[in-house]
Amino acid sequence: MGYIEDIRSKVGNDPIILNSAGAIILDSGSGVLLQYRNDTMNWGLPGGYMEPGETFEETIRRELKEEMGIHPDNLAYFDIFSGKDLYHVYPNGDQVYSVAAVYIAYGDQGEIQPDHKEISKAAYFSLDGLPKEITKTTKIILDHFRDKIKTRNNIQFH
Repeated sequence: MGYIEDIRSKVGNDPIILNSAGAIILDSGSGVLLQYRNDTMNWGLPGGYMEPGETFEETIRRELKEEMGIHPDNLAYFDIFSGKDLYHVYPNGDQVYSVAAVYIAYGDQGEIQPDHKEISKAAYFSLDGLPKEITKTTKIILDHFRDKIKTRNNIQFH
């Protein structure tokens, strides 16, 4: 049994706070990588929940490897998101308030291989051509990212 499953066995579907990490992965054009999630049946940024003892960066690296078979070597911290806007109810009734650290990666990430367990497919979309079936959290993060790009504020790639 995993960490989240262990917590859920004790608290049921009640709201819990979970730390997560996500990534805005940009191609060489203006596309952002989204993955189609099998649990929520919509598109979202790559990422997932933290395991005990992990850092946020270790979490996103693990999730990218597990879910899509990629190993970005140019991650840059972007921002942290939390609060009532990151409340989510999963189809099974589980309630979560996420605290999400988001990173940015730019350039070729190699061949993307969705795991087909959690993720059925992955594709790049322009920021102006995002799919309608997108997670609320992804929309919040990408709206903030778009605002930062417009003001050219606080985004530095290394």
